[in-house]
Amino acid sequence: MTTGSDWQDAVGRSWADNYKLTDRSFAGLTERLLARIGGCEGKCVLDIGCGAGELSLAVARGNHSAKVLGLDVSPALIDAARKRGSGHANVRFEEADAGSWQASEAKADRLISRHGVMFFDAPRAAFANLRAQANPGAELIFSCFRSPSLNPWATQLAGLLELPPAQDPFAPGPFAFADKDHVSAILSDAGWQDIAHNEVDFAYVAGVGEDPVADALHLFTRIGPAAPALRALEPEARERALGWMRDWLGEHRSGDIVALPAAAWIVTASA
Repeated sequence: MTTGSDWQDAVGRSWADNYKLTDRSFAGLTERLLARIGGCEGKCVLDIGCGAGELSLAVARGNHSAKVLGLDVSPALIDAARKRGSGHANVRFEEADAGSWQASEAKADRLISRHGVMFFDAPRAAFANLRAQANPGAELIFSCFRSPSLNPWATQLAGLLELPPAQDPFAPGPFAFADKDHVSAILSDAGWQDIAHNEVDFAYVAGVGEDPVADALHLFTRIGPAAPALRALEPEARERALGWMRDWLGEHRSGDIVALPAAAWIVTASA
């Protein structure tokens, strides 16, 4: 389970330090998500759990008359996003919990998120609050992972490291929104309508370059479910685990890239 306090502390700092790796791994999904978001000229756009700002900045660059606001609970990620967005007048970033945030200016016409909504401690209340901060007819568009079984970058790593299965599949974390019926019920209870789930398969790019296996190992030892498990191991056990991971990543190498299958939902709804 990854909670909001985790993102405000060590998890957020780690992801802020490695945002370029995150953006690279999600590039195929980001492209599909931006295509679904479409044109936002003249709209107020709210990016929920914006992280280091990749999605917010892409929308701002492509829609000069849009006003884009990115929210995240992590001060480190917001700091990284602000530095990246300093040259764009139509985007700003605010450290805030989207589950309780109140619009101080215009309400949102489009609410978007790339994998930022699965970590709400109280998702029904959070989406109800976001519905209250949206204009009538506003669109909600976000991505989240599908079943762990369709995402071997997570399940096979968990097997290698003998990580215990999650006790509560709906607890805040990467796969909290994998079950579409569960998500539809949350959104419906929160007042959202016209809920739809669209499957997206993409290549999770873990490593590139002359030694993409080492590059991928760099990624997985810093962010994601393997990182805290590796840090908790004794040195000898950690070296054994890293050896297993190198072999496994080598099986997914093709030339100068290590890419793993990944499966997500793009979820849409209207206010």
